[in-house]
Amino acid sequence: MTMQVTFYTRANCPLCDKAKAAIRSSGIAVDLVEVDIDADPELHRRFTDDVPVIYINGREAFRHFVHPQAFAAYARGVSDAIEFDRTALSYDEIRALLNRLQPGWIFHNAHDLRREFKFANFAEALAFTNRVGAIAEELDHHPDILLGWGKVLVMTWTHSSQGVSRADFLLASGVDSVVTI
Repeated sequence: MTMQVTFYTRANCPLCDKAKAAIRSSGIAVDLVEVDIDADPELHRRFTDDVPVIYINGREAFRHFVHPQAFAAYARGVSDAIEFDRTALSYDEIRALLNRLQPGWIFHNAHDLRREFKFANFAEALAFTNRVGAIAEELDHHPDILLGWGKVLVMTWTHSSQGVSRADFLLASGVDSVVTI
């Protein structure tokens, strides 16, 4: 089944080109409909310079950027329409969303999401840390990472809301997507 993706863009937009490339490299089959916001005054007013804006199945999913693994995770339903929202979630919302991540993630001390990853050596752990860092940069949402010989601990929470937000779950799903890469 092909996913319906509406891609709000404008001419000569390097961020838009990068986002389209990320969607193409995600491995997900999409029906991509590009809409130039400059051709529609209402869309131009609504989005101004905030492109690209990516809607999936009629709902805003990403704005400004998308990482291929985050797009794939969203498409696989890991995020179940998780929008990039930095509002603190309730305990019940966190528990429900934890079930959508790979096993191993915990809500630690009612403070943060965390998961420890094991590797054969320091070099593999470092390579994984660098992949996590690339996703964090793309999402502009940065976890704390503790790197040791053969292990990496990833901890994420949203400082601005003093809690765990949907942004943390999007980051966690992106981290899960690079575990076997």
